[in-house]
Amino acid sequence: MSSVLVAMSGGVDSSVAAARLVEAGHDVAGVTLKLWGGDSDSGCCSVADVEDARRVAAQLDIPHYVFNLTDAFTNSVVEPYVTSHTAGETPNPCVECNRAIKFGVLLDRASALGFDTVATGHHARVARDANGSHRLLRGADRAKDQSYVLYMLGQRELVRVWLPVGELTKAAVRAEAARLGLRTAAKPESMDVCFITRGDRTRFLAERTELVGGPIIDAAGTVIGDHDGYARFTVGQRRGLGIAAGDRRYVVDVDPGRATVTVGTRDDLLRSDVVVRDLRFCYEPPTPGAPVVVQTRAHGTPVPASLDGDLVRFDWPQPRVAPGQVVAFYDGDVVLGGGIAA
Repeated sequence: MSSVLVAMSGGVDSSVAAARLVEAGHDVAGVTLKLWGGDSDSGCCSVADVEDARRVAAQLDIPHYVFNLTDAFTNSVVEPYVTSHTAGETPNPCVECNRAIKFGVLLDRASALGFDTVATGHHARVARDANGSHRLLRGADRAKDQSYVLYMLGQRELVRVWLPVGELTKAAVRAEAARLGLRTAAKPESMDVCFITRGDRTRFLAERTELVGGPIIDAAGTVIGDHDGYARFTVGQRRGLGIAAGDRRYVVDVDPGRATVTVGTRDDLLRSDVVVRDLRFCYEPPTPGAPVVVQTRAHGTPVPASLDGDLVRFDWPQPRVAPGQVVAFYDGDVVLGGGIAA
């Protein structure tokens, strides 16, 4: 049996992850990460969440710790989030939290404390193949699959990571929590960025960077309106553009150098390829030009493509991927890796 440190967010998934490991006979301890000290109403950083995790640990009769990682979180997640918006990008802070904190700082600290592995409540799976390598797979519940935000896990991480609820549906997770009488059994899910109060992204950015106004132009370059901060916009955005148009308009480009937001039709948004930077692979990179299945949003529809170096070519045109977003590569249920749209 192994000694396992379970990242307990105070939600039902990580609660059941800890419970399953206890039932399997492992030496389990829980830890809740204190990541954000500012305003938040989105879960995973509140006092109530820490208390829920502590109470579940007490029910399971396992030790529970709280690690204060606010400085690391601010430096590795919050500040890059603001910088990325200032650069006209659309960052995914949950990905950076997984990369730097949960499967970075926490993994290293767990090893230093003598734990064999770290477990989380993510809906994804880790499997070992015949040659001893580890594969990252989609979760059994495709509607809750979180493998997209774990694409950066390589062999160094996968050999030390357990995902105990990845083989369960969300309904089965809640049923198991109810069977065990866990206080989180019916707790709602957290869906938003944990360090921003719902609907207040503009204020959050304005407090940390200058929101530079400028023109809104159409695909022909004609000025059709103005905006009060290009960092508020993301490629593909349709709502909240502040312009009157007969047909639907989408943001097709954000140019921070000119503080310009370009809008157009859905056809103007289509692209045949996307360049991807900061590539990471779970095992070995695919052969250049090899077919892959690509996912460009956490719960987006996978589409066929080919990967050649840092260029992803779609089999048919797709809406432009917002710079800063993750492009993840799959072979069936197996996560091959991914990168960040340039």
